Amino acid sequence: MTKARFGALGEEAAADLLRKGGYRIVARNHRCRSGEIDVIAEKGEVLVFVEVRTRATAAFGGPEETVGGRKQRRVIAAARDFLARRRGPPRAARFDVIAVVDGPAGPSLTHFENAFDTGA
Repeated sequence: MTKARFGALGEEAAADLLRKGGYRIVARNHRCRSGEIDVIAEKGEVLVFVEVRTRATAAFGGPEETVGGRKQRRVIAAARDFLARRRGPPRAARFDVIAVVDGPAGPSLTHFENAFDTGA
């Protein structure tokens, strides 16, 4: 399986987790010059920008540990791009990370709400 296909399966599992948790998926794989957002969802009045990290094993640390400052800045920039293109009133937003680790019994998912912020 290619790395891209493996990542896409992780993103699909993350979207399913969000749906089961009462979120509505607004967009997937929003790309712009500054970066990309894997999943954009909403729950209630909150718009949630989700970075999904998928790994075959957690032997070298959890996938969530790979969302460093540079990646956070790129996700924030992509979120600003998404919001600039979207019509409607401003609303509350947050940045989550979903860690997906493959295993013999299927993927294990952990949802980290408010994983990082804009620093503003």
